[in-house]
Amino acid sequence: MVEKVITLDNVSLIDFLGVENKNINEVATAFPESKIISRGNQIRIKGAPPEIVKIHDILNALLDHYHQYGRITKDNVQEYLQVKDEPSRSTTNRTKGDVLVFGSRGTQITAKTKNQQQLVEATSKNDVVFAIGPAGTGKTYISVALAVQALKNKSVKKIIITRPAVEAGERLGFLPGDLQEKIDPYLRPIYDALDDMIHHEKLQYYLENRVIEIAPLAYMRGRTLNGAFILLDEAQNTTPMQLKMFLTRMGPQSKMIVNGDRSQIDLPKNQESGLINAINVLQGTAGIAFVELDARDVIRHRIVKDIIKAYNKAQ
Repeated sequence: MVEKVITLDNVSLIDFLGVENKNINEVATAFPESKIISRGNQIRIKGAPPEIVKIHDILNALLDHYHQYGRITKDNVQEYLQVKDEPSRSTTNRTKGDVLVFGSRGTQITAKTKNQQQLVEATSKNDVVFAIGPAGTGKTYISVALAVQALKNKSVKKIIITRPAVEAGERLGFLPGDLQEKIDPYLRPIYDALDDMIHHEKLQYYLENRVIEIAPLAYMRGRTLNGAFILLDEAQNTTPMQLKMFLTRMGPQSKMIVNGDRSQIDLPKNQESGLINAINVLQGTAGIAFVELDARDVIRHRIVKDIIKAYNKAQ
């Protein structure tokens, strides 16, 4: 019998272990041949070597998850446990938790939830993917990671990221500056994601040389986008004609991801959302996939998930 010890430094024990150690008990239940004992800030694992390695890897993955998101839930534990039960796959089929890209600070950027992994897999199998879900579920972040991965792997020659310039329920008034300075506030979440994934100097080079192009949706009209990874964010704020225009820009050797949130439509009340229209019109079309994300995929502050659930319940 082999023993390994994991020390939980700088960790809130109740947020990591769960109330009455329920998270660790979930892991223990999955490995009945081994013993997992939590005392103070240490977790001791005893058992046969092959199983001990699996448990050790799962607990370290959960620890990485905690340090990034501040809490471990039962759903998180089950997601990481499922990895050890999945059969091995060929390298052409990504498994849950595979690194999409290494971030600008050396961090590993991966799909963190089952639905995020479905988005990754759907993108590998389809030319157009709709990612639909509330704020904080990682739609934009994972989509940008997939685009950066495709660029680094030379699967595409450029990345094009766009969104409609619709104010989110408030009047911003006149914005000073040139066109880029006017649209940058709308595109800040995309820049933040790119900053996480590409070193600053390299990102500036890509932007200056239009290897990565970020532009308002209106600037897509009349173009044919070849050899590109194309991302439309905030698609719920497009009209049906705008979204049709965008989708028909797609050229050879290109991929598209369309992100949107049904619950945050900022169009005038009498205007149909292009996203809702596309969900109805394009269902069943070969080469187009729809991935639904929900509150379980929220990876912002722990309370965001509860906020989304409360609003959904009140509707």
